[in-house]
Amino acid sequence: MGIVKISDLMHDNLRAASDALSRSINAQAEHWMRIGMLSELYPDLRHGEICQLLMRARHAGDEGLSFFAQQAVVAASNTSPKLPRKAAR
Repeated sequence: MGIVKISDLMHDNLRAASDALSRSINAQAEHWMRIGMLSELYPDLRHGEICQLLMRARHAGDEGLSFFAQQAVVAASNTSPKLPRKAAR
């Protein structure tokens, strides 16, 4: 565990969101960090898809990313539009 310094504005946003969502400030910060990290790792997934996968991982008893990594590949292949390939020259 460590200390992370954040701006006063971000702390105010965390406090407001944690109150609204009945989470501790630390739990809200961790939630936002997890969603942000997974959004960067899997840019093809929408926020709702990431949340659904996190719920499935929690249900399966996997708090790490191993479940998510397996499911994200499946979800991305099922939901991402297929991009046309460039013609070979």
